[in-house]
Amino acid sequence: MDVVSVVESNGPLLVSFPHSGTAVPEEIKETFTQAALLLPDTDWYVPRLYDFLDEMAASTITANHSRYLVDVNRFSQGSALYPGLSETEVCPTTTFTEQDIYLPGKAPTKAQIQERIKTYWQPYHDALARQLERIKAIHGYALLWDAHSIASEVPRFFTGTLPDLNLGTADGLSYQASIGNQLFLLMQQSQFSAVRDSRFKGGYITRHYGQPQAHIHAVQMEIAQNAYMEEHDNNVYDEIKAAKLSNVLRTMTSELSRYKL
Repeated sequence: MDVVSVVESNGPLLVSFPHSGTAVPEEIKETFTQAALLLPDTDWYVPRLYDFLDEMAASTITANHSRYLVDVNRFSQGSALYPGLSETEVCPTTTFTEQDIYLPGKAPTKAQIQERIKTYWQPYHDALARQLERIKAIHGYALLWDAHSIASEVPRFFTGTLPDLNLGTADGLSYQASIGNQLFLLMQQSQFSAVRDSRFKGGYITRHYGQPQAHIHAVQMEIAQNAYMEEHDNNVYDEIKAAKLSNVLRTMTSELSRYKL
């Protein structure tokens, strides 16, 4: 299996799926706890929610490996995204519910972490950077939408239930203001609860690549999983709820694709 899957198109929009992959090499899987083998913190079904993207000539990039192997939405050198708050590492050692990912004595060493960064993290970002430059060469600018989901209740990271739609823009630094304002308006007009730059302000991808001065505009969309699936029923995809959510995402990404910057 390829580390990264890329679908190229000629529109200005690139959609990134960094956490929907589930591949883990067997030799690493053997070091996982039973809790980790279920890969509970996967962004389940997220590419399926965006199955309309080919209609708008959007490009996509997908990490095929599990975030438990290495998290491509974290700083490779280990810098914190949210200083002072709980968060997982570039090679996570605990699940979102603070269960151990590795059996005793099996957590990756510093050398193994660096090897994973070289083998999995770097190829994703090399491919992502190439796609943004390719799109800029066509349009003079590029639009990046970083697509995520998370369990609706994760006490480790936030209190209570997460709003359905969580737009992250690095506090307005990763995009042109008019873009974010229009996207947030569409979120507010939908049937889903929505916030901007609240608990999730965008991870490494949004913060690193969102450079309006360089004509690259990036946002992160974090979706509460109860908005499209049955979280407590074996993570079953809910066709009815998902269709309603997918329509909102289609409207938002279509609006974004129409921007001329």
